[in-house]
Amino acid sequence: MQEEARRCLRRFIRRLPGDLLKLAIVLCFVFPFYWMICTAFKSYAEAIRVPVTFWPEQFSTDGITSILGARNVDVLQYLTNSVLITFGTILLQMIILIPAAYAFARFRFFGKNVYFALVLLALMIPMQVTYITVYLTMADWNLLGTLWPQILPHGANAFGIFLLRQGFKQVPDEIIESAQMDSASQLQIILQIMVPMCKSSILTIMLFSFVGTWNNYFWPLVMTNSEAVRPLTMMLVRVLDSELGTRWNEIMAANLLIVIPVLLVYVFTSGKIIKAFTYNGIK
Repeated sequence: MQEEARRCLRRFIRRLPGDLLKLAIVLCFVFPFYWMICTAFKSYAEAIRVPVTFWPEQFSTDGITSILGARNVDVLQYLTNSVLITFGTILLQMIILIPAAYAFARFRFFGKNVYFALVLLALMIPMQVTYITVYLTMADWNLLGTLWPQILPHGANAFGIFLLRQGFKQVPDEIIESAQMDSASQLQIILQIMVPMCKSSILTIMLFSFVGTWNNYFWPLVMTNSEAVRPLTMMLVRVLDSELGTRWNEIMAANLLIVIPVLLVYVFTSGKIIKAFTYNGIK
């Protein structure tokens, strides 16, 4: 028993530095969310108190009600714009990405490798490099007063094409050949075989697209000229600018409105992300 206890102690000591490092990393990521939630439910007086309190002494929704009840700000309109932009972008990406990834994975055509290299090249080009050209294009098309400039430029997702192509390539050729022998069309093969068997990759792409579009601030800032078509991220800035001083409880309440949908989506789809980056064997 003593020898077993000593072995456990030595094992614990060897693992202690690594465990402490992991704990520190987790705290670095978790603590900002904890602080945001706590401060959002504090009163203004408690939010600016020194020394700080790490838990609300009395829960208050003043920050949230102030954000939602800000004058001359139509919160529902901004929220509707964010929903339409986000889901419009995801829908457009699925319409483009799935056929493109299927073609790269299953067909041979002239210039295939060159075209795919261009797709990979697009991964290394930040959107800030192209926004001037895109802005001028959208202005020529008279779309700056609509939601389209926030949707159309994101329709082709290079990372999505790459990830989905890898998933399609894992589907055995025998399954495709069997479907073709049953006179299945290419559209039927995509919708009834490829998409169901690669749904983890598709859900992962949709999640990344959701997070990126929902939290986007720079693109709506340069692509819109009217409050009527701006998303929730820009509404929060307007609400905060309308207040006097730095009201931390309202700032954190505003951040909470943005973060909650992202966290909910991640909680329900996190398992699919792991599957998307691993090989799914066919039984």
